Amino acid sequence: MNTSLSEFDEIRPYEPSEMKQAFEDLINDRQFARVLKGFAPWIPKGVRNALLRMAFVGIKTPLDFQMRFMKPVVKWIMHRHTSGCSFDDKALRSAMAAPGGGNMADARFTFISNHRDIVLDSALLDVLLVNAKYPTTVEIGIGDNLLIYPWIKRLVRMNKAFTVRRGLTPHEMLNSSQLMSRYIHFAVTQKHENIWIAQREGRAKDSDDRTQESVLKMLAMGGELSELNIVPLTISYEFDPCDFLKAQEMQQKRDNPSFRKSRQDDLDNMSTGIFGYKGRVHYRCGTPINAWLQELDGLSKKEYYETLARRFDRELHSGYTLYPCNYIALDRVNGNRDKAAHYTADDERKFDEYLSRQLGKINIPNKDENFLRERMLTMYANPLRNYLAAQ
Repeated sequence: MNTSLSEFDEIRPYEPSEMKQAFEDLINDRQFARVLKGFAPWIPKGVRNALLRMAFVGIKTPLDFQMRFMKPVVKWIMHRHTSGCSFDDKALRSAMAAPGGGNMADARFTFISNHRDIVLDSALLDVLLVNAKYPTTVEIGIGDNLLIYPWIKRLVRMNKAFTVRRGLTPHEMLNSSQLMSRYIHFAVTQKHENIWIAQREGRAKDSDDRTQESVLKMLAMGGELSELNIVPLTISYEFDPCDFLKAQEMQQKRDNPSFRKSRQDDLDNMSTGIFGYKGRVHYRCGTPINAWLQELDGLSKKEYYETLARRFDRELHSGYTLYPCNYIALDRVNGNRDKAAHYTADDERKFDEYLSRQLGKINIPNKDENFLRERMLTMYANPLRNYLAAQ
């Protein structure tokens, strides 16, 4: 690929040579200063900045920044707001150990996962990759609709994020998708970075995780899919802290089809997702698609992407880790107890108490308890439905 880094200046993360200036711009940003003051109002601004500069000594790359600043924060979130976060990469290591699989130390991957949390999907993956002794973390695509302040954009670019443009005309969207695809190929093949992207734009509100063909088509714009080493990655939460916000949005859209979330709603979702309780969390890597991608040769373009998306979904759905709440929810939705062998009376009691607490957080006009409860139950039932279908 005959590509230079400057082609991607509009969307790419910071390069090592840019990190020092980006850091100075960050700590001199007035809005960022107010955010820091909220965490430690008793520390004068000059002292805060001096401490930050001391902490930044020795940081030369975005990976250094992640290890120094972000990894401790994410590990604290894992400790404080989950009941454990585990990682299963056996399928990935087995594929790499097979003849022709390549050198694990040199290999880079494009992880495509279901989308559970705006911030943590990739942040947790970074820590899990580091803990598993992978040589680097992931670069991530983040929608510019979330970059509502300059300091947020600056911070995420320091944290290995590239920008995904939203709200474009069809022509602008085509150009943006082509640019992003070329960048992803460039990052994997020439920068030797891993990539993480979600299987669809936005989270699946009902947890019915389906890969958008448009995502796969976008990845193919910049080169052969095989050079990206695409890995299906399944993220399983025992509890989704944003479940009540998703259910609330569903009723708001039901009652007012023109309803649109505000920027503040996006920030509320981000905060709730980070600091809400998630129970047990599990990340499972599926077999890289290069193991079967050639089986699709000969299909028409339309059939190729339809088949690829469905096969990808099957790989992803097979990777769910299921919890008692998933079985309880499916029985409640179906009005039976067919899955009762997978949960106890105590599990039911705890899940009912959890649902009541989450429903109690919803405060909207004409609150429809029955609708909201059904929507939340469906969120927990769908991963099990998809898992069973994939078997």
